[in-house]
Parts: sequence; C-alpha cells; structure tokens
Amino acid sequence: MKAARVTRLDPKAPLIDNAARILRARVSELRSFIPAALDRNNETEQHDLRIAAKRLRYLLELTEFCFGDEAERARRRAREVQEVLGDLHDCDVMAPRISEHVERLQNEDALAVRRDAGGALAPEPALAAGAANRDTYRGLEVLAVHIEARRGLLFDRFVELWSELEAEGTWEALESAIEARLLAARRRRKARRSADRAAVGLAEAEEAERRAVERARVAAEKLAEARSDSRLQ
Repeated sequence: MKAARVTRLDPKAPLIDNAARILRARVSELRSFIPAALDRNNETEQHDLRIAAKRLRYLLELTEFCFGDEAERARRRAREVQEVLGDLHDCDVMAPRISEHVERLQNEDALAVRRDAGGALAPEPALAAGAANRDTYRGLEVLAVHIEARRGLLFDRFVELWSELEAEGTWEALESAIEARLLAARRRRKARRSADRAAVGLAEAEEAERRAVERARVAAEKLAEARSDSRLQ
C-alpha cells in the first residue's frame, strides 16, 4: 500500500512542525480503513490497516517526545494493532498455500489411482484408501482447520482491541496534541512575521531619521555659508 502524500512540509521549519503534519496524515490514513477492516471477510483492508499502523508506530518512535503522553500511548496501541493484524495476515497467507498443497497432493494420488486401476471405470476404493499422500493431506486439512480457527480468534481480538481504542479516544487524543502543536507553529509564524514587519518599519524610520539629520546638517552648513558671505559683503 502506497503511503498517503503529505503536503506543506517545510525543510526550513522546526522538526516538530513537519512531524505534526506527517503524523496528522498517518493518523487519518490509519482511520480511513475503518469500518471496512472490521468486516471479517475484508482481508485487503485489514492488511492495509496493518501497514498504516506500522508506519504510524515507526514515525512515533522517532517523534513522540515532541507530542507528550498521548503520542507515547498511541505508539504502544499502534504496535498492538500491527501485531494482531500481522498474525491475522499470516493466517491469510498460510490458508491458501495449504489448500493449494492439498490439491496438488490429491491430484497426484488421483493420477496414481487411475494408473493402478488399469483402465477400469470404477477403481477399487482400496486404491484410494492406500494413496501415497493420504496421511500428508489429511494432516494438512487438520492444519487448515487450526489456521481457520486461529484467524477467527485473532479477528475477534482485533475487533475488541479497536473498540478499546475508540472508547479510550486514543487517536482523538493524538490528533488533539498534533493540532495543538500546529496551532502553536502558526502563532509562532504570525509572531515572526509581525516582528519582521516591525523590524522593517524600525529600519525605515531610522533611515528616514538619518536622512532628516543629513538634510538638517546640509541646511545648517548652507545657512552658515550664507551668513559668512553676508558679513564679508
């Protein structure tokens, strides 16, 4: 899953400002897969939610010190989501592999039974009962049952965990911390612009004063020259 693009990053800005913008995008990305991921059959959304939780967790590991306790708690919870969905994804990967392997072994045994039947249209049941791979794929079918049961339990845990997160307001608290930092950044920028404008105004006033003093000096010199000339006459 490709990460959502983050806009308005400024390489000259403080770390906390850019981190807040990236975190805001990652939290929004994480929450976008709900409620689809809460449907038992939506494997794709569950996998994408796991990736989003991993990205958020890694980012918080680097920047949580900027955002306080809310970020530390969100990082721990994102890890829990990532881990339970990671185990769930393992089941989703394993189940079709087991099915494919069982089908391949059964096809091999079917070909062997056909060969041993000697052209008979109704092979003896004993031929199938004595198939070479029978114990293997029976064991794999038991494993498939185990995987399916484990997936069901993991999914139930995921739903329970997400309900806990919603009740705790984990993501809302993190978003509030992020917005507070962004608001502080906006205020700093506004104060800096005001200070810059004040500095420009002061510089212009000082320049105007300097020019006025210079004009007064020139005028005084001319006045002194004129008086000197008048006395000589």
